[in-house]
Amino acid sequence: MRIKRIVNEINSTTTDSTIEIEKLDPVIEKFRNKKGNLIPILQATQNTFGFIPKDAFEYIAEKTGLLLTDMYGVATFYAQFRLKPVGKHIIKVCHGTACHVQNAGIITESIMEALKISDGETTPDNLFTLESIACLGCCSLAPVMMIDKEVYGKLTGKLSVNIVKEIQLKEKN
Repeated sequence: MRIKRIVNEINSTTTDSTIEIEKLDPVIEKFRNKKGNLIPILQATQNTFGFIPKDAFEYIAEKTGLLLTDMYGVATFYAQFRLKPVGKHIIKVCHGTACHVQNAGIITESIMEALKISDGETTPDNLFTLESIACLGCCSLAPVMMIDKEVYGKLTGKLSVNIVKEIQLKEKN
């Protein structure tokens, strides 16, 4: 699953002419000649744009001398980095051992069906992104999902969909 995500993200790295790439200048200036600057620059870039656009990689390389291959290597190795935009709310469904044996697959399938997206995709309205992850560390609550920073446990497919629908309603009002 992780390798498929990496290949898909590299192949669909977003170029967006509407981003204000100059917003990166203070960060680049701060870390330009510091050892170990790659990860802080990538983190700041993602914090600025919500993901790391292709244009940002090229701009950072031009301004710092960092190699594109090194930046892509780090950005695709660590799951924290995103190469394409994500939804306002990120739904993370745990598929660790405890959740797996408690039918986490049903949670993911139910949400995919309700939102009409696949794992790793974002809804057309950019409201939700669905991700299956290895472990949330909440084994006693299995099966569990996290939406933004809120953890929901002891889930069923129906309950997980109800939680997502509740968030949709709040967003519409």
